Amino acid sequence: MSRSIAQMIDHTLLKPNTTEDQIVKLCEEAKEYSFASVCVNPTWVALAAQLLKDAPDVKVCTVIGFPLGATTPEVKAFETTNAIENGATEVDMVINIGALKDKQYELVGRDIQAVVKAAEGKALTKVIIETSLLTEEEKKAACELAVKAGADFVKTSTGFSGGGATAEDIALMRKVVGPNLGVKASGGVRDLSDAKAMIDAGATRIGASAGVAIVNGERREGSY
Repeated sequence: MSRSIAQMIDHTLLKPNTTEDQIVKLCEEAKEYSFASVCVNPTWVALAAQLLKDAPDVKVCTVIGFPLGATTPEVKAFETTNAIENGATEVDMVINIGALKDKQYELVGRDIQAVVKAAEGKALTKVIIETSLLTEEEKKAACELAVKAGADFVKTSTGFSGGGATAEDIALMRKVVGPNLGVKASGGVRDLSDAKAMIDAGATRIGASAGVAIVNGERREGSY
């Protein structure tokens, strides 16, 4: 097992049919393998926080405006506040993708800032730009807006829009945000080779449901 890579993995379970038993298993695995966090839908944050109360190094991550990013900044801010009250210490928010494609940069910036402000001093913020839906110009613009808004990370994908992380996108995002912002690769990272390729390209966090397989040198097909 590669412990150093385990500590870069957000152990993820975001399927709509997730059950309580699956969340319990996810948290047990996160403690066993020392993953960076568990990433769960907001409805499971309180349970995950309770299950991980004796594992302070494993953070509770959740998703905001997920998976479409099509709610308003005010709703995303409320969702962020509620998640933090329930025990989240990291929040991954989906940008308003349509607004970005329409070049409504003020709206996209306000969208990101609403979450950053709600999380300030309480939780890390990661901005999901959904690379599979964007042109190179749009990817650059999204990253620049995340930096300007004061986010802690940019993140490639939800894993729910037909495409995931690529090493090329990670390299582009790293180039745009510079050395100090986090870059998270999510979607389609299924084995250790995939994870290492993302890290070599500039990723500092990996979002994957295949975390156990990755650190054990196995491959899990069809995973987030």
